[in-house]
Amino acid sequence: MLYPDTVESEVLVHKPWFVMATFAAILAVFLAIDLTGTSMGEFMRPVIGEPAESGLYGRFAIAFVIAVLFCMNVVLIGFATLKVQIAIVWLELLLLFLAFFKTFNLSLPFMAEKLPFLITQGLFTTIYVSAISIIIASAIAILGAVAKLSTNGFAYAVASFYTSFFRGLPLLMQVYLIYLGLPQLGFIIDAVPAGILALSLCYGAYMTEIFRSGIQSIDRGQWEASRSIGFGFGLTMRKIILPQALPVIIPPTGNQFISMLKDSSLVSVIGVWELMFLARTLGQKTFQHMEMLISAAMLYWGLSICLELVQARIERHYARSKIR
Repeated sequence: MLYPDTVESEVLVHKPWFVMATFAAILAVFLAIDLTGTSMGEFMRPVIGEPAESGLYGRFAIAFVIAVLFCMNVVLIGFATLKVQIAIVWLELLLLFLAFFKTFNLSLPFMAEKLPFLITQGLFTTIYVSAISIIIASAIAILGAVAKLSTNGFAYAVASFYTSFFRGLPLLMQVYLIYLGLPQLGFIIDAVPAGILALSLCYGAYMTEIFRSGIQSIDRGQWEASRSIGFGFGLTMRKIILPQALPVIIPPTGNQFISMLKDSSLVSVIGVWELMFLARTLGQKTFQHMEMLISAAMLYWGLSICLELVQARIERHYARSKIR
């Protein structure tokens, strides 16, 4: 978040022009969408009559009610403290998603029965594939960043070709190229190592640019000063450059790990028993696809939240020097 504002001013959501503009925008959006055939139309039946026959009046009445409720919600939440506002909005959005899921008529006993296997087999595989991949990708990224910052033409050419190639191909294609292509050269590789290699090479290319930009964000004088007192290249990078570059590198690297966690589902196409593969397989047997897909989605989301909290804690640790 930004630094706290020291100038007192009226809360934006309490200004009349903002409320009216928000009301008009919400009204226009929902007026353009015909909600008379949904549960909202049934809820408004006492006002609009038969939803299917209400026409423009029904659409306007529904849009008007939604706009009023939305604006009242925003204005009332504006009186609470920041943390309370965040908690209320999260709770409201969560309830909306639960209401959305309820429309699928999910079999909760079936989900409860399969959930332990999804966690012990699928989630565990997803975590260790992603964890190993991010470690390898980080090592590749450091080497690639150093090569792209070097004056050695060969090293720069290899690093730039690598980043261009692996950022230019879809990850799914890279999975297929490694799993099906390497055996053509005589290298037989199992599904899990192939998936880890594909994820590592793909995300290593993206993270190379993250590390490069992080290192370049440090003033050149830091490098020159460390070299002038006799520090070697390795010592300069470990003790001077990287510690200062980490606050810049960590946020996008954390985002890459969270993204890799979800992209690991692509390795299911080569038979890796990760979360998405098991969710799809278990759902096919009884044609209860939505139960398993929603279960997998909730596990992915829960794991992402945990990683976001870890990332935020690491960022706060490295941002201590900037706190006044």
